[in-house]
Amino acid sequence: MTTEQQRVLIVDDTPENIYILTGILEDQYEVSVAINGEKALKIAAMEPLTDLILLDIMMPDMDGYEVCTKLKTNEKTANIPVIFVTALTADENEAKGLALGAADYINKPFNPALVKARVKNHLEVKKYRDKLEEIVREKTSELRLTRDVTIETLGTLAEYRDPETGGHIKRTMNYVRFLAEKLRNHPNFESFLSDETIENLWKSAPLHDVGKVGVPDSILLKQGKLTPEEYTEMQKHTIFGRDALTTSVSKLGTNSFLKIAQEMAYTHHEKWNGSGYPQGLKGEQIPISGRLMAVADVYDALITSRVYKPALSHYQAVNIIRECRGKAFDPQIVDVFLQFKDHFHRIALEILA
Repeated sequence: MTTEQQRVLIVDDTPENIYILTGILEDQYEVSVAINGEKALKIAAMEPLTDLILLDIMMPDMDGYEVCTKLKTNEKTANIPVIFVTALTADENEAKGLALGAADYINKPFNPALVKARVKNHLEVKKYRDKLEEIVREKTSELRLTRDVTIETLGTLAEYRDPETGGHIKRTMNYVRFLAEKLRNHPNFESFLSDETIENLWKSAPLHDVGKVGVPDSILLKQGKLTPEEYTEMQKHTIFGRDALTTSVSKLGTNSFLKIAQEMAYTHHEKWNGSGYPQGLKGEQIPISGRLMAVADVYDALITSRVYKPALSHYQAVNIIRECRGKAFDPQIVDVFLQFKDHFHRIALEILA
């Protein structure tokens, strides 16, 4: 036996059938045996996984159809090809097995050459399919790395323009992810906050202020209060951020991670009561990504010192967020923030500028 041998599981309650099939296959494959459905399901799910299952239909307690159904509904064993072994010849029996996900049928009494050929063919197909899945996983990993590098590069660009944003970027990433995870089972958010979306929110968060690259240094780094004209110019960073990401979104599609980054950059200064900018959106008109970042962004801005203001305490920042519930911020997001405010404080203390 070599480590390269593929693994075949024979499931049959009749010792004679097991003996015959084992004799046909053991010189080419690593063969294991189960005498009932319960044992078959346990062996099939063990590491390393079985490559193919020869499954008898007529067994007591749990017949082959039920075993096949359980195999196909278990994510771990769903892709293992199943060949039914049976003395039944009716077309409806074969159709039933194939409908359950079986790959093929072998009839009794056994023809050794046919058994070997069927097993070999299905194992070759599985080997080819596994190789394709491995290639897809590698390509997916490459795409994720490309995504992460793109975000890091753009986020760093904004950080160079405004040296105060380094710690801010890292903290807001974690604030947003934490809020999203706590809201994922809320009826108003669960349809949006999938695992993939939460990952994209976390990865996209560093780009919420990327539009600041278009704001003049005289305004961005001004020590002191901005004039009304300067404040109007500063507000344009939301538009600059949206525009910077628009071309990429149009090429990658609305399901890309940059779509969330674009939404977040454009809407994180909108307010629940409609008094924000740049569009004056109100309530649920504001994308969830923008609503999440609004709370994260303001909390972090309050507890850190800037060229134009000193830092407030965590307690003071929490009170301001509470007072702005239903005004600046989505009240449901604020409720989660208040429930877990101590966790936000820990993030702030752990990720220093």
